[in-house]
Amino acid sequence: MSEHAAVVFVIDDDPSMLRSLASLLRSVGLEARVFSSAPEFMRAQRPDAPGCLVLDVRLPGMSGLAFQQELAKAGIALPVIFITGHGDVPMSVRAMKAGAVEFLTKPLNDDALLSAIGHALDQSRAALGHEAEIREVRERYESLSRREREVMSLVVSGLLNKQVGGELQISEITVKAHRGKVMRKMKADSLADLVNMAARLHLTPVRRV
Repeated sequence: MSEHAAVVFVIDDDPSMLRSLASLLRSVGLEARVFSSAPEFMRAQRPDAPGCLVLDVRLPGMSGLAFQQELAKAGIALPVIFITGHGDVPMSVRAMKAGAVEFLTKPLNDDALLSAIGHALDQSRAALGHEAEIREVRERYESLSRREREVMSLVVSGLLNKQVGGELQISEITVKAHRGKVMRKMKADSLADLVNMAARLHLTPVRRV
């Protein structure tokens, strides 16, 4: 995971609101990047770092709620905090069901906003950490030979070495040798550890017919 500091992105078509939020965020040591529209945000480069998006519900051209859906489709996993001067209950329910961290009405309470941002950044850090772990496990798996992958798949499905040998038509001694290499390359401390890695990779057993 990147060592970049967390970034708070803000999208609002009100210049005074952007200036106010940028000042607030920077006053507490947060990096703020502000945008007046969704397209402007999409054109900008985003660092590989923890982050969240403070998003106005009412934007020109596309509503914040519609843009939230577009972000999901584009695979941009930023926790969203909605802000609005014209919120209502159905709107807030829709936003929260779509995964928003918080739905705040203007004029904003600084403490409530900063608390929501803190929660959103914690979510982002956890998500990035999980992605980094999955990426590392996948790289280890890709270092395995075809036979080692077959052995791993069958071992984590619960088969004994002898049964794995029968499935692959190789000796039990050969299975043990491949299994040892799998454990070393995957950096697995136990069978349970290996099973957990396989679950993360969504592996399915390779069975011969």
